[in-house]
Amino acid sequence: MTEIIGFIGLGNMGMPMLDQLLKSEKKVSVHDISEDSLAKASELGAVVAGSVSDVAKAANIVITMLPASSHVRSVYFGNSGLIESAQLGTLLIDSSTIDVDTSREIGVAAAKAGHEMIDAPVTGGVMAARVGKLNFIVGGEKTSFERAKPVLNIMGQNLLYAGPQGSGIGVKICNNMSLGISMIAAAETLMLAKRLGLDLKRTYEIISSASGQNWALNNYCPLPGFIDGVPSNSGYKPGFSAEMMRKDLRLSQNAALSVDACTPLSAHALSIYSHFCDSGDSQTDYSGISKLIGGDAWDYPFNPEPVGTSD
Repeated sequence: MTEIIGFIGLGNMGMPMLDQLLKSEKKVSVHDISEDSLAKASELGAVVAGSVSDVAKAANIVITMLPASSHVRSVYFGNSGLIESAQLGTLLIDSSTIDVDTSREIGVAAAKAGHEMIDAPVTGGVMAARVGKLNFIVGGEKTSFERAKPVLNIMGQNLLYAGPQGSGIGVKICNNMSLGISMIAAAETLMLAKRLGLDLKRTYEIISSASGQNWALNNYCPLPGFIDGVPSNSGYKPGFSAEMMRKDLRLSQNAALSVDACTPLSAHALSIYSHFCDSGDSQTDYSGISKLIGGDAWDYPFNPEPVGTSD
């Protein structure tokens, strides 16, 4: 039986993921609400399907890469959704970044309908997607994970098993919470060094190999001229947009509230990214937060009062 892969959601991440599958000579049936995206997918060699149901009926494996939980629900549930329309035993792979409860709910429904399912959100952003070097963080049954490996390996370089259904997205949310906080830390560090009149290149070299290093600083520097190929070198064209980071930080805060976890730095990072997005930079790469951090000290409303001053 010829393997046909379904792919639903051809946005900034989905399209380059699809491209990798097609370059590997996989037969892929696709659907998206954007006619422009479908036209581009057709040019790349995909078979355009008229609906989610048509994709489900044609494919043995279906991958979804959608913006938010509401979109995932609409695609998986309902009379023409994946769960009802898919062939018995279809492997469903959701690579969307959504809330954990929704992921688990869909996983339970898929199993009851006789399908296999994993949640497999990604890290690495558009740049990694374009060259097939995403990291997939996978939740679900190990047998389903093993079945998915040949397909995921085409699009990614690291496949990381996290545990039962929902674990992949749970780890992804925790990861991006840390990433959002550390990008702000990297921006604050370099902008302080700049205002102190320090040699920025020397400062960067020292900190990136000392105890103050972090992934955002070392691999995705928020100031231009330090690392080749990062968005700060191209006017902060995303990449991974500030709006997407705000979405992920909201997910982390909602998750924290649901289990009564204290995450004050995440809450503060969310307020900073929200201010950045609401000021017109929602589609700027998230590393562009350095533009806000680089403003005059204490000129944005979510900052605490300066320390070390007297009345």
